[in-house]
Amino acid sequence: MKHISAFVFAVGCIASALPGSASAETYPDRVVRIIVPFAAGGGVDIMARALAAELGQKWGQAVVVENVPGANSMIGAQRAATSQPDGYTLLMTNPSTVVGNRFLYKELPYDPAKSFVPISMLARTAQVILTNAQSPINNMQDLATAARRAPNTISYGTPGRGSQEHLLLETIAKHEKVDLLGVSYRGIAPAITATLAGEVNLTAASPGLSATLIAAGKLKPLAIASEKRAAMFPQVPTTTEAGMPYARSSIWFGLFGVAGTPQEILKKIHADVTAVAKEPKFVETNLTARGVELVANTPEEFAADLRSDVALTADMVKVIGLQPE
Repeated sequence: MKHISAFVFAVGCIASALPGSASAETYPDRVVRIIVPFAAGGGVDIMARALAAELGQKWGQAVVVENVPGANSMIGAQRAATSQPDGYTLLMTNPSTVVGNRFLYKELPYDPAKSFVPISMLARTAQVILTNAQSPINNMQDLATAARRAPNTISYGTPGRGSQEHLLLETIAKHEKVDLLGVSYRGIAPAITATLAGEVNLTAASPGLSATLIAAGKLKPLAIASEKRAAMFPQVPTTTEAGMPYARSSIWFGLFGVAGTPQEILKKIHADVTAVAKEPKFVETNLTARGVELVANTPEEFAADLRSDVALTADMVKVIGLQPE
């Protein structure tokens, strides 16, 4: 009996030392890193740093943001996917990493469906379809009419092939049986600048990126690519109201764990992260002021949202005939 007890004790000690065997009671007892697979200064990075600052205070441990940009977020995602599944490496990203990339590339260095575990979608915002304030196009019907009248003369700017903006605007073109001219830029900021300068007629962007320019009378919102109006632009109709219910596109900020992370650790992270996200000051400073809607949902709800996003994106990809490279 003594030998059995000693054996059980030894196994327990070994198990406690193995990766992924951390206890929720002691987590975290060292630095936690949040990998952001994009350059510093973008929306995901800003959200991750705001969250990290609050979690660091709550946990009494440093929470650092590690920017690992490149290859349309694939480099950072791969680094996260190959990290120890112990709760000390998290991934903060947007739909491109776990939704869009699966349709753009034949091979990925990670599995968007299996490498990560959804913790919570913290926030979400629908895309705004925009034109220059001086444009004669005032709504989506005007856009369709102008495009039919002069095929391939109405142009739109996007961050590139397969981006959410590209999928959205090209899906509209295919459904409305018109030809738009797509122009790729190195990011959404240059596409917005091109729209301001009149280089292109249209673009799509988040409310946070476009609100100041809209308020200054430099950009004109045509529609919100959603089923419901945006709180920041209550006067702007939705694409559904414009008779284009298929034209939906949202940007969200989500937190993931590495697949294989113990459930008790994931539960603690979820509870603490959503508690921080729901604090009124955090909401006002980091969400409302940026035109972003609080979500802070459960892992199960986040997983369901991901499945919905994948299905919607698959429909868009099929409509426009996009082939993976």
